[in-house]
Amino acid sequence: MAAAVTEGTAKFGDHQTWYRITGELSSDQAPLVVLHGGPGCVHDYLLPVAAIAETGRPVIHYDQLGNGRSTHLPDKPSDFWTVQLFLDELQSLVDTLRIAEEYLVLGQSWGGMLAAEHATLRPAGLRGLVISDSPADMRLWSAAAAELRAALPPGVDDTLRAHEEAGTTDSEEYRAAMRVFYERHVCRVVPWPDEFERTLAAIDEDPTVYSAMNGPSEFHVTGSLRDWSIIDRLGAIDVPTLIISGEFDEATPATVQPYQDNIADSRWEILANCSHLPQLEDTERFNTLVADFLDSCDHSGGTT
Repeated sequence: MAAAVTEGTAKFGDHQTWYRITGELSSDQAPLVVLHGGPGCVHDYLLPVAAIAETGRPVIHYDQLGNGRSTHLPDKPSDFWTVQLFLDELQSLVDTLRIAEEYLVLGQSWGGMLAAEHATLRPAGLRGLVISDSPADMRLWSAAAAELRAALPPGVDDTLRAHEEAGTTDSEEYRAAMRVFYERHVCRVVPWPDEFERTLAAIDEDPTVYSAMNGPSEFHVTGSLRDWSIIDRLGAIDVPTLIISGEFDEATPATVQPYQDNIADSRWEILANCSHLPQLEDTERFNTLVADFLDSCDHSGGTT
């Protein structure tokens, strides 16, 4: 029998954060809060993770401010969109749902960066952390992207670079060249799953957050996150941590390695034949890996 799904909104300042709960928060298992990427994506492409609720553990998805079903703020200046804003929103949601005494967090891509930021604050109720397909330093990310771009078929990187230099990244030619990279290093499922297509469409419909913090594409980072790094703060994370990436991930091993090097209780799984979206590319394997890890966090008793 499928787990029950409830939806609602949580007040965040003058705004609203939309959330979706699969399962019952009254469960004796700590709930899992799922943080989507971008910044500027929506929860849709992470919906396969909701199947973990079939184990009895409630799973909470939400759309971060400015995205999806949460309040959109297209007129806000770029400097409104900060890491701290999204940390505050996450904490507000945890408090509103009354799960602050015991919960787990899974973040994917930017969501993993945000999850790591949250964990460095050592919230008392955090029991475990999953960082999936996330760089620990955006300068490492940009360097890795340059290497991956150089290995694309002849002419693709030249096309990308020409449009980036000309400021015409909204052109169809740029998008076509961008898709070559995405099909190798973002999602290798053919055709792309509906959940991923919906997420890309949501960014196109309101690119406010993605443009301000990231830029025109996954591999051309011009926004406020371009110099972000958490490497020197990772030692503060004191909960069990599962790190996941894909064999062909745009989050290459060089970008992910600092998490394992600097988080004391961590292990890293690289999923074969996957790229940046293993929850879509190998859903059963991803969910089993995550569910088993979360169970181990329950049994360990978490932090105090």
